[in-house]
Amino acid sequence: MKESSIFWRTITCGFIATFIMAMIAFLQGGIGLPVIDVGHILKESFNEVHTTAPYSILWGNIAYFVVGILLALIWVVFLQRLVPGNWLVQGIVYGILISLVAALVVAPLAASAAGDSIGMFYSDTWYPGLILVAALSMHLGYGLALTLCLKIAGVNGVERPISS
Repeated sequence: MKESSIFWRTITCGFIATFIMAMIAFLQGGIGLPVIDVGHILKESFNEVHTTAPYSILWGNIAYFVVGILLALIWVVFLQRLVPGNWLVQGIVYGILISLVAALVVAPLAASAAGDSIGMFYSDTWYPGLILVAALSMHLGYGLALTLCLKIAGVNGVERPISS
């Protein structure tokens, strides 16, 4: 029963952290950073393989939130107990880790699926430095929101039994 409670609290925290990341993405345009609309990017990737555009922004945003929730579950199950420090340190570490993986692997693959090339670390874009800063700020916001939310929810990772 305890695992079920941890599962649902983690899903809730992942949803909240993803929402905060989306808000950071939209608001950072106000300080001169690129606005990164992940839901729109995913929708365009989904529609690239079709002659029509069957997927709406709703499907892109659903995929965005599902990925955010999966990242929360990955953190709780595999990483939370391995990264030392309080919620602040853990949030910064996870935010940087997510940003590195996104810039190196996920974003280039998603862009390629949408018929575009952005390069690793956004090197094929007009403003790679600004996009890197924007993505890092989004992912730091996600990591910090997630670890703070998990702290408030009392989720401290999952204890895995030692198998012989």
